Amino acid sequence: MSNFIDPAILFFIFGVLAGALKSNLEIPQPISRFLALYLLMALGLRGGFELAHSGLTPTVISGLAAALLLAVLIPAIGYFALKKVVNGFDAAAIAATYGSVSAVTFITATRYLDDHGIAFGGHMAASMAFMESPAIVMAILFANYLRKGDPQNTKPHSPLHVIKESLTDGAQILLMGSVAVGILSGDAGKAAMQPFAGDLFKGMLAFFLLDMGLMTARNFPSIRTLSPWLLAYAVLGPVTHAALALAVSMVLHLSAGDAGLLMVLAASASYIAVPAALRFAVPEANASLYFGLSLGITFPINILAGIPIYIGIAQRVLTTS
Repeated sequence: MSNFIDPAILFFIFGVLAGALKSNLEIPQPISRFLALYLLMALGLRGGFELAHSGLTPTVISGLAAALLLAVLIPAIGYFALKKVVNGFDAAAIAATYGSVSAVTFITATRYLDDHGIAFGGHMAASMAFMESPAIVMAILFANYLRKGDPQNTKPHSPLHVIKESLTDGAQILLMGSVAVGILSGDAGKAAMQPFAGDLFKGMLAFFLLDMGLMTARNFPSIRTLSPWLLAYAVLGPVTHAALALAVSMVLHLSAGDAGLLMVLAASASYIAVPAALRFAVPEANASLYFGLSLGITFPINILAGIPIYIGIAQRVLTTS
């Protein structure tokens, strides 16, 4: 219940209500973009500062390996399950959306951990970055396979080209570059950047979640036309992915904080990076499906209830096993 009285979460709820009431409240696109970049930069710096302390330990390697494993398994499982409900291109796009991650969901989860005094590794920021691109590449591979034999196919897409585009995406580079800056600058950098990466973080997150609430409300109308099977996937798919992440965490003996974040990442869905990439790479897919499901259903569920539930389960299971 404490998650609902967090100012950032309350601003998200306020944004949803304002959007549902068709208010003309709006965050200008350049400011929204700045807020997203700020949050990624601050998150990367904080992760880098923590990594400067810990180094590349077996725990860090295990966390990164778990993230990469899930980044491949989740879109593969999703694709073959969704092919029974929608056409192959839509299945590939939705699977990629749910196989990738939501940076804002992750950032909100780190704030929740901080507020509740639950320790987690700084390397989890790098884990988030590693989980963003594999699903996009897999969607392109699935789409290329479906296009084989089609004489009207004019949209071949090289996986190597997709990998390059994914790794050089501005948000991805900013996050990894900020991690590197944090590692190199260490404690001195942490002290110097505290007003920027620490004191301002909560307010910036609240402002961005207000914008996300408004955007979520704008996507409600498109949800009404979706298949009940897709709506069920948007709710139950993330729960299944989180359970898979918990199982991997138990095998690798991850800490409760790291496992909770891994569950949140596995249960999240991309609504920025993947839709932007798929709009050009897989134009055959219906964008309203994967965007509407991720932003209209999965994102608010995770923000309002998923984060405390997943982290609570990770604490209960991994502190008693």
